[in-house]
This record gives sequence, C-alpha cells and structure tokens, in this order.
Amino acid sequence: MPRINDHGFLADGRSAALVDRDGAVNWWCPARFDGPSVFGRLLDDTAGHWSIHPEGDYTSERSYLDDTLVLRTVFRTRTGTAAVTDALALEPGARGHDVGVRSPRVLARVVEGLSGEVPMRVEYQPRFEYGQVHAYLSETDGVIDATAGACHLQLRANVPMTCDEGMASGRFTARVGIAHHFTLGYAPTFGEQPPALPDADQVIADTVAGWRSWAGLHEYRGLYRDEVRRSALVVQGMTYGPSGAVVAAATTSLPEELGGDRNYDYRYVWLRDFSLTLQALWLAACPDEANRQFGWVSRAMGRIDDGLVPIMYGVEGERDLTEHRLDHLAGYAGSRPVFVGNDAWRQRQTDVLGEILDAAWLMRHYLDPMSPDVRQLLHALADQAVRDWRRPDAGMWEARDAERHYLSSKVQCWTALDRAVRFGPRIGDPDDVARWAAARDEVREAVLTRGWNPRVGAYTGAFDSDDLDASVLIMPLVGFLPAGDPRMRATIDVVERGLSRDGLLRRWKTDPAGFVICSFWLVGCLAEAGELDRARHLFEDLAARVNDLGLYAEQIDQATGEQLGNFPQAFSHIGLINAAGQITDAAEQLGGRARQPVPAGTRDQGQGG
Repeated sequence: MPRINDHGFLADGRSAALVDRDGAVNWWCPARFDGPSVFGRLLDDTAGHWSIHPEGDYTSERSYLDDTLVLRTVFRTRTGTAAVTDALALEPGARGHDVGVRSPRVLARVVEGLSGEVPMRVEYQPRFEYGQVHAYLSETDGVIDATAGACHLQLRANVPMTCDEGMASGRFTARVGIAHHFTLGYAPTFGEQPPALPDADQVIADTVAGWRSWAGLHEYRGLYRDEVRRSALVVQGMTYGPSGAVVAAATTSLPEELGGDRNYDYRYVWLRDFSLTLQALWLAACPDEANRQFGWVSRAMGRIDDGLVPIMYGVEGERDLTEHRLDHLAGYAGSRPVFVGNDAWRQRQTDVLGEILDAAWLMRHYLDPMSPDVRQLLHALADQAVRDWRRPDAGMWEARDAERHYLSSKVQCWTALDRAVRFGPRIGDPDDVARWAAARDEVREAVLTRGWNPRVGAYTGAFDSDDLDASVLIMPLVGFLPAGDPRMRATIDVVERGLSRDGLLRRWKTDPAGFVICSFWLVGCLAEAGELDRARHLFEDLAARVNDLGLYAEQIDQATGEQLGNFPQAFSHIGLINAAGQITDAAEQLGGRARQPVPAGTRDQGQGG
C-alpha cells in the first residue's frame, strides 16, 4: 500500500479523489465527500482502484499545473517518458466563485508520450459501497458500463480494454504526438440522466481554466505567498460547492498511529474549525468564501434554544452522523476498525460557542444589517456560554472516555462572552450585555486561577491537572492573554519543551505524532511574543514537511517524518495560512514588508479585554 503522503488530491466541489505516485486512483467517493467509495484501495487492497502506469521498471515525478488541482505525473522508463494528467471535472464554463457548484462528477485522465515509446498498462476495478458490491462490467462501442445497487459508472477509453471478473484491463503504447483519453462518469442508478462522458482533453482544459480563474480572484500579498496560495487552493478543494461547507478531510479511518484504532471519519464539517477557517479565508483574500461559510453555518444550525449545540454536520447540514464499522475492510496498514460516520456529533464541546461568535465578530461588518435569525443565534450561543461554562465537556480533541474541565473549552467560552459583549446592543439588551460581561469575568478568573499549575509552571490542559496540552496555545491567539504575559510566555516554553521535537508539537505527552495545526499555533504564539526569527524558522521547517505536492495530513511522526491521519487535512492547511498571517503582522509591526490590507474592522478581532 502506498504511503498516505504518496497521494495527490483531486477535487471538484463535490468529492475528492486520491492518486498515488504509481498512477493509481485509490480513493473516490463520487456522489459527495462522505458518500460510499467506488475506489477504496486506500483502506483495503480489494476495495477498488484504477491504475495507469508503464509496464516494467519506471520512476515518476509529479506536480500540479500552476494554480490548479489538476495533477500531472511524468513516468520515466529506459525506453522513453510519458505523462498522465488527471482531473476531477468542473462544470463546463464554471469560473471564479461558481467553481465547484455544479460539477458533473467526472474523472478524466489523459496519457501522452513525451519521448521514445512507453508500453503502458491500465487496470480498472470498481468496487461499490466501500468494496462490498462487485458490479458486472460490459463493453459496448468503447464504453465500459458498471452498474450495481445505487451506483452507475461508465468509462470511455480510446484504447482497447478487456472485461473479466469485475476488472477491465488493457495495454497500449505511449508515443510522441499521440494522446490516450479516459473519461469516467458517475450517476445514481435511478437518476434521470446517465453518467456524463465529456471529452477528456476538454475536461482538462476547462478544469485548468476554472481553477486558475478562482485563484486569480485571490491575491494574498503577505509573507510566504506560494505556500498560502497552495493551502488556500486545498481548502477550496475541500469545500462542498453546493453549500459552501468545508470538510475536515477527504478520507475516513486513516490512522493517527499505524496499526492503531484511533481511525475516525473526517469527511464532515466541524464548527471547531469554523472560526479558523474564516480567518484563513480572510488572510488568503477569499471574502466571498468566508461569507458563504457563515451563511452555511447559520442555516445548518437552525434555531438554538436550550439544547445541546451540535458540534459537527454533514456537508448539507445533516446532524445525525451515527458511526458504524466496516468490518469487511482490513484498514490502512492493518489499522482497524474502519468507520463511516462519527459519533463525536453526540458530544458536548463548549469551545464551539466561542468559535462561532468569534467568526461572527470577524465578519461583523458583513452582517450589517443583522438578520433576526443571526441575532437570535448569537444571543442564544452567548446565553449557553453563561449557563454551560462551568460544566465539563469532551474538549476540542473529542475525548471518548470522560468529560473534563478542559482549559481550551473555558477559554473559548470566554471568547464567546467577550465577543457578545462587544456586539452589545446589536444582539442583546443592556441586561443581557451586563450578564454576559459578568460571566466573562468569572470565566477569566477561573482560568487564571484553576488553569495555572505552579508545579508545572504552565497553564495545563484541564483545571487542577498536571498534564500539558497544546490546545492552551490558543489563549494568545483569541486574545485571552498576550503572548508576552509572564505566565503565558512560561507556558509557551514549557509546552514547547515538553511536547515538541524538531518543531513538531504533540497535543499531549502520549500523542503518537506531532499535530500539524498545534505546531502552527506555536509559530503564531512566538510571532505574537516578538520572537519573529524563531517563528519564521519554525514556520519554514513546518512548511518543508508537506509532501511533494504541498499537501498535509493531520499529523506527522516526530521520528520518521511520515504523515499520518486523514488526508489532506484542511485544519493543517488553515494553520499554515493563519501562521503566515501572524508572522506577516509581526514583521509589519517591526517595520517589515507590508501585507495585503485585511477587510476593515477585522484586524483587531483577537484583542481581548
């Protein structure tokens, strides 16, 4: 099985496909990000794939076409070189902010000879419902039809292929000046239309133009421009076009530790990510996407009264994401169980209150005039922070054993109340504001007293705990304490010494690997503390840990540098964008180069009282 970080990422605004260095599509859920796979070899060798590669020995190099998610892999053999270009199709003619809204669910592949002659082999083995359903394959006039259950695939190729026992295969020779086209379309079995099968060359050209038109609307001018632009494109690729929701990752059950059982489904939308996603989109000069994000959340949440605030959703706002096991799958590198769904949707995580109100404060000028439903939502969330901040919860790392008084949850309750007080009469009457202000001050006092551990010399992960937790690094980033505060500065040092190795920061001492976004939080804290040179050095080291295509998983092994966890991970790329912005702001304060102006009124959003 190829390594997690050996994969490239294709996206079309509905779903994602992962393609390895050997030209094999090992993951695709064509209906939508969290739909059943038709290629699932990432989780079991028998769960379906589609490979195109040279016969015999070869080496490969790959890259994205500039400012796109169109992948080009060049294979070199002793007889010549050939290139495979892969794209998930965008809607024909879609440009700018229409990219990904109505994509046709088509995967196109084009093989070209670059020099000499290269014998090639193609293997097409679809397996529906995460490998549980084997379709009959039949070929008519160059189109291979596969239908079973709710899924209908059609593959058109201009090379001869033979169908046998659930797999179609063929051989051809790549020569200079000759292109070989493959177009695979998906449609529901009982839909009104058959799968679309556009010309593969046209798909590639139109998809390149579509992604470049989107990138052309977003001109980030801060430090680390190339890294930010690539990460912004990845975040856009993780966006479900019809709703504007950003999924946490494209995959399910890729392990945090090889052979381990912490294998969760991340193809959903977490409110925890919401504020940081919006900040990243602002910094990457994507205000239209940020507006869509807030609109999606306000619709998905609906009316919030006294009930539990949902912490995550499906891409169209679904709440019930009940988890179940796929016991027929072996799991990546034997890492079982494999899950579909995520039972974290049942948890209490009070940090989400702060993340939503912080996002609203960031966008406050675009919420004017504020609609009654948004006003009611923000008012209700502030009231929940008043009522629930004293309660234990599952925390932002979604502990499944017992609820605790996690410090990061308390800090985010403070954030919720702080932003509600700043909104003032826009969301509440004077009595409401006074009540929120009093609760905010109570939360602050509790964090400063029960969160500080003099034995450890740091703020720890939970009240009255000796355990370090990297989540406390959000304290300066939301404005709870300045990074230069003596206790906060001591905490940054203790967390770095206790949890970091070569710039990779674990969440806690027994965490099996470095957590990418926590490592970028450390960058942000150092930048805000005035240690700009250290912040830049750490950022550049982290930025070099992407794979060859500029992609991050969720975690990186501190010893081997191997990427682990679901892939690609939006949270990791969001962390990079925000850290680049924090370094840029710190450099600007020290007289460095200017950055692109942040939309009016947003620059002070993290300054707390």
